[in-house]
Amino acid sequence: MPKRVLQGVVVSDKNDKTIVVKVERRFTHPLLKKTVRRTKNYHAHDESNGHKVGDVVWIEEGRPMSKLKRWVVVDQAAEAAKA
Repeated sequence: MPKRVLQGVVVSDKNDKTIVVKVERRFTHPLLKKTVRRTKNYHAHDESNGHKVGDVVWIEEGRPMSKLKRWVVVDQAAEAAKA
């Protein structure tokens, strides 16, 4: 089964080798038929500490690295070439 890849914005880079990424998903409400936005924060592993607040990043599922960290930052150049 392929790993999930999500796109989001870095909202925190205070921890060492960890960033917090806000991912937004949009869907149509089943009853009201209105577009609804939901956001969720993911802790991701950033080995190089190269991403700062406000950067748009791609994250991919990975092995559990800590209590909250289960995602890994994907190289942005590789993702841009794939898309």
